[in-house]
Amino acid sequence: MKTEVAAATPEAIAKAARMLRAGGLVAFPTETVYGLGADAGNPAAVRAIFAAKRRPADHPVIVHLADAAGVAYWAREVPPDAQRLAEALWPGPLTLILPRSLHATDEVTGGQDSVGLRVPSHRVAQALLRAFAGDGGRGVAAPSANRFGHISPTTAQHVADDLRGDVDLVLDGGACDVGIESTIVAFTQGEPVLLRPGGVPVTEIARVLGRAPRVPDADAPRASGTLASHYAPRTPALLAHDLAAALADHPGAAVLARTLRGPTGPRWINAPDDPVRYAHDLYANLRALDASGAAELLIETVPDDAAWFAVRDRLLRATHLDPDDRD
Repeated sequence: MKTEVAAATPEAIAKAARMLRAGGLVAFPTETVYGLGADAGNPAAVRAIFAAKRRPADHPVIVHLADAAGVAYWAREVPPDAQRLAEALWPGPLTLILPRSLHATDEVTGGQDSVGLRVPSHRVAQALLRAFAGDGGRGVAAPSANRFGHISPTTAQHVADDLRGDVDLVLDGGACDVGIESTIVAFTQGEPVLLRPGGVPVTEIARVLGRAPRVPDADAPRASGTLASHYAPRTPALLAHDLAAALADHPGAAVLARTLRGPTGPRWINAPDDPVRYAHDLYANLRALDASGAAELLIETVPDDAAWFAVRDRLLRATHLDPDDRD
């Protein structure tokens, strides 16, 4: 398969919508990361996503919708708290896990009785979803557009580096605004459960609901990005609480520093000491260090507070170093 990379013009977006309706794969930008999209109502097209990513078939994908009106097509129930979050935070980087309707196939849900739904805010994603869906409840299944288990893509070039030849079209909408994935909240066990921190701060979820979501237990549904190892560079990566001491033990490592500033170069990146900017740059920085040729990566730890919660989650998974447990 030849992969076309095209600027996200109206003509290219219309072409992408036609490709999706014909069962093709289209990578497109959202405010979080680039997604690898297929018609969520076409089981064969969704299976093609799994083949391209080399992703286990029992792992659910998120259905992207142009607006909240499409939720009723995919979910058989929308609890009041889920409705409140949707009204307050959609479009935006929030995924709701809801009881699935008959329209949500096992290919989308990973065989579970729940479905993940999201309304992205990115202008290109919105234009594509509206061009594809028309007046119906059609949605686009779209996990991150990268190989299973590796660093998520935040530019069209990242997608091409990972999936060239396995996707029909990549819409280039520039770098993603948020840079890490959506927050995932499940409504399958009565109370809201936080499955993954992300682009919407947990404090904002709590503000809307009037209480913090629960932490997941053994009965929580599976969801994207919740395995122990995920978002991982190919180069072994370690978290360093004391970066100077870690450098003494790993002198040849490439470094993602936060407070210990060094000379910027292929093997040393001084990351922003602001959680929003750090998140925006994180995957691009990890990809750059992964390509540096170093035998190891050292990542300076981030603060243990609410503002850094989602970033800290990504770093812990990226450095888990279990190649058999990557999403």
